[in-house]
Amino acid sequence: MSVGERAPEWERALRGLRGRGDDEELADAYARAVWSVLAEPGDGAAGALILERGAVEALRVALSGDDEELQSARARWLPRYRPDEIDAVLDAARRAGASLVVPGDPCWPPRMDDLGVHTPVALWRRGEYCPGDRPMVALVGARASTAYGEGVAADLAAELSTAGVTVVSGAAYGIDGAAHRAALSTGGTTLAFLAGGVDRAYPRGHERLLAQIAASGAVWSETPCGAAPTKWRFLSRNRLIAAIADAVVVVEAGWRSGSLNTAAHAASLGRALGAVPGPVTSAASAGCHRILREYDGVCVTSAADVLEMIGAVGRTAHEPGDRTDDTTRVFDALSARSARSTAEVARRSGLSSDEAGVLLGFAELEGRARRDEAGSWLSVRSERGSARG
Repeated sequence: MSVGERAPEWERALRGLRGRGDDEELADAYARAVWSVLAEPGDGAAGALILERGAVEALRVALSGDDEELQSARARWLPRYRPDEIDAVLDAARRAGASLVVPGDPCWPPRMDDLGVHTPVALWRRGEYCPGDRPMVALVGARASTAYGEGVAADLAAELSTAGVTVVSGAAYGIDGAAHRAALSTGGTTLAFLAGGVDRAYPRGHERLLAQIAASGAVWSETPCGAAPTKWRFLSRNRLIAAIADAVVVVEAGWRSGSLNTAAHAASLGRALGAVPGPVTSAASAGCHRILREYDGVCVTSAADVLEMIGAVGRTAHEPGDRTDDTTRVFDALSARSARSTAEVARRSGLSSDEAGVLLGFAELEGRARRDEAGSWLSVRSERGSARG
């Protein structure tokens, strides 16, 4: 069917999720909603195809199998193409009061485009706040924070909010939560980026906090409603926090905290990057000291330091470090209790069956996964630290 013939169908599907638009805008928005279901966050193959051909034509190519060069990527996407599941995502978004924001919309954060092929295909939003001319600062840090770290985060967030800065963070326990609450306490605006759907409060204990953020600011995610947060999605989410901000400040982080991943994205995008120093004896500040040493981060001791960073000339970019790979996605898709077939692991991880099979084989050799009698896979959990800081 032509775009015009399908316009009423797209308008019905998107009703309540965005304002009216012309046929081309409706087609693009619907295609991007579908893409958010098919592709994992930051999928470079999907991003490149959409940049080259537009979302509608890219979707047609992906589903038709016309381009042989996309066979590997198509093996990741096609298992997720279920029309009933796409309808369920749109219905869940309506129930949650979410909206669909796509490139070109007035509320689309323009800095996201700096991510190139890793730009989110679409964003789901709870709340009405649109990024404007106000400066934005991301305050991030580990969940396992200390009273010192939470106190500094609260002071920075309150003073920055009072100065008219929008505070951005990831809604996690610890530093993130302290920053959000302090911004709200001053009547300021704060934005939260989630690793799962905006209809799923994560962590569960922050359900009320997220509702407060959505009431005066916005809660964003590139994963569709109903999507569960996974380690891969947390790390991929961090690039959005870095991209939207004028500056990223790591308040407290251990040596291998996931906040270092956000710092790496900030450095690679040329965003101003800072870190709050802590006691040299504190393991909770080891990551901050690493940023000061390895990423040439600004030493932040007050909100005045951050405000100075916002007005500073762009910083020298570094190559992003500590990035996770497809192995992480495979382990996210495994369970220690419920055996899953290779095909199911591939579908959950967004990889092809062949890619998942190879990685599962390596994991078995390393003793990190095992097969049951039916040939399905189970993870073998070890005591490892989480990268979801």
